[in-house]
Amino acid sequence: MDKIISTALLTVVSMILVVVMFNAAYPAVQEGSQSISSISQRAETEMRSDITLIHSAAELDQSGWWQDTNGNGRFDVFTWVKNTGITRLNNIDGMDIFFGPESNFTRIPHESNAGGSLPYWTYAVEDGGEWVPTSTLRITVQYGAPLSSGRYFIRVVTPNGEYVDEVISF
Repeated sequence: MDKIISTALLTVVSMILVVVMFNAAYPAVQEGSQSISSISQRAETEMRSDITLIHSAAELDQSGWWQDTNGNGRFDVFTWVKNTGITRLNNIDGMDIFFGPESNFTRIPHESNAGGSLPYWTYAVEDGGEWVPTSTLRITVQYGAPLSSGRYFIRVVTPNGEYVDEVISF
């Protein structure tokens, strides 16, 4: 009879330990699964909305002096960014543009949010239409006066957080 009671107690204790171990391990497995899923979704988003900064230039003449070459009364810095992802990028005017001297750059508002004051940025899709894969976007940062020569930092950030940056000199 003692063996039966001992066996029953060991069986009950074993079952309790199995339940405790399962309850301890299951949340960790779930959390790990969610982390992997989150990483996978982030990688997919990055791949779908990838951008590449192609070139930046300013309205300078051959001597390196500022010239209002397009006659709009402003001094412009141009940056071309290619959509190298696999999806059309929307809400372009919702992007963030950071520009300025390398150690003192600031966020530049889009023209629609600048309240008419400079600097602000505008954009145009080079081939017209939408910013679809392989299309190039020309971003123009407009100033009312020439910038001093030196090294400038530019960062382009899409609404979902993808970004590219570059340091340019003029």
